Amino acid sequence: MRYLAFFLYMCLYFPALSQTPGKIIFSSQRSTGAINTSYTLTPQSNLFFTAYLDSPLIRYLQALAPDAGQQVLLQQGNYQFSLYVDKHLCYQSNLHPGAPSADAKLKDTVISKPLICHDKGSAMWSQYFWMRFLNNGGDSALTEGPHLLTMEIRPYFNDPAKGMTTGAVIARGELSMLVNRQPVIDTAQITLNTLKPYDGLPVSHDHFNRSTIKLLKGNIEAGVFQQITSIAVLRNGQLLIEEYFNGSGRDSMHDVRSVGKSFASAITGIALRDQYLKNTDQPLSDFYDLHHFNNYSADKARTSLKTLLTMSSGFDGDDNDDQSPGNEENMYPTDNWVKFALDLPFKPTQPPGQWHYFTAGVVVLGDILHQRVPGGLETYADQQLFRPLGIKHYAWQHTPQGVASTAGGIRMNTLDFAKFGLLYQQQGRWQGKQVIPASWVQQTFTRHKVIPGRQEEYYGYLFWNKTFRIHGKAYEAYYCSGNGGNYILVFRNAPLVVVITAEAYNLPYAHPQVNKILQQYLLPAVLP
Repeated sequence: MRYLAFFLYMCLYFPALSQTPGKIIFSSQRSTGAINTSYTLTPQSNLFFTAYLDSPLIRYLQALAPDAGQQVLLQQGNYQFSLYVDKHLCYQSNLHPGAPSADAKLKDTVISKPLICHDKGSAMWSQYFWMRFLNNGGDSALTEGPHLLTMEIRPYFNDPAKGMTTGAVIARGELSMLVNRQPVIDTAQITLNTLKPYDGLPVSHDHFNRSTIKLLKGNIEAGVFQQITSIAVLRNGQLLIEEYFNGSGRDSMHDVRSVGKSFASAITGIALRDQYLKNTDQPLSDFYDLHHFNNYSADKARTSLKTLLTMSSGFDGDDNDDQSPGNEENMYPTDNWVKFALDLPFKPTQPPGQWHYFTAGVVVLGDILHQRVPGGLETYADQQLFRPLGIKHYAWQHTPQGVASTAGGIRMNTLDFAKFGLLYQQQGRWQGKQVIPASWVQQTFTRHKVIPGRQEEYYGYLFWNKTFRIHGKAYEAYYCSGNGGNYILVFRNAPLVVVITAEAYNLPYAHPQVNKILQQYLLPAVLP
């Protein structure tokens, strides 16, 4: 009855579908006005589109699958977006049914969204579409100079039994653009930051290629590399490069997300030194009665601290798999993250011992530390790690139980993050004191696990490992990494520590752009 009423409503207010596609117009501002002058695409320009449709999406889906109910149509159908460059199809995407919203699919006849928007905040589905376009041929197609960009929108319905059905074009638009994404950087007009000593970090007077670093700085300021907030380089324990961007400064506290996981590794090593933990083979059954949690198994009870440190436990959790029950996004809305983790099934889909990124496991490790060390995790970390390094200003995020979160998100300034990296490069020593056992640093900086799907990349104890090839030589680094493009890199065969902070959270370009910064600018400038 409800479906019949909706059908009658649609027929009354939206007559037969037109065979003429609606219009798409483009704008450089948040408006529905068309661009009246030539559009220039630069690293800092914005681009919005507005599509005018004959009817809401649901009507087009009904035409594709007249026997399907409304809910099925909304769950299995959506818009298909296509982008052409100079009349050649470059990228086509069937939008996930989750975006736009169901309400928009039922009512909206106008879609007005950003393709490129440099305002800070979470990106919209339309911006992710543009980023996927760039990553799948758009970047190479949009060479410097004039181009014609064409967008087409079609409806699609995916029937599991019959396959995909795509309708005719329901909106179309063109934009003549001049691509100017490679700004000319005049390094003579760029000044590098004048260095000053920082507590425990004297200024280096060593040589490096200043022109290359100026070129990097110019590209960041021109928007070629986006949402970078700071870069610092230590050589031989001294401050060689220190630059800030996008309103950041020396005192800015940076949210480096999963970089904080590596701090959990450091605190574990200190707790082992102080005998609050026995060894890395210690099982979960020493800390929890797992009979009190869901999905008990003897294998779960035998899970060792080492498998949590190397992200190789048998818990059914994988942050890189949206369908995984233990994905971290399923954990955050719960009121007890440790219980969430320990309730998970112990039925690994991966081969036993294979690496899989599992944030909830690091939360369990943090809870174990909080149980065992005197004063709790936060007090112990302050006394045994941060105070010896002279780190006074920092802020933890917390679990729902008020425990410092080892999932990530610890905030401090760039140079204090650099101190943490230097501590590891100095085998755990700081100003004559052994803060972390040297043996723990060696165990941490060991290739315990191969990272599937990555070429010659490995995992230590909550540190990543890869090798850079610069000037024909190999340079190995263990590093902390966090969402948004945040890094602390500690080089093994070069006296370098590199810190990069950024706020490109959840954006697909975040890590690739930092890799480009390292490979093409930063490391060539400071390595022989």
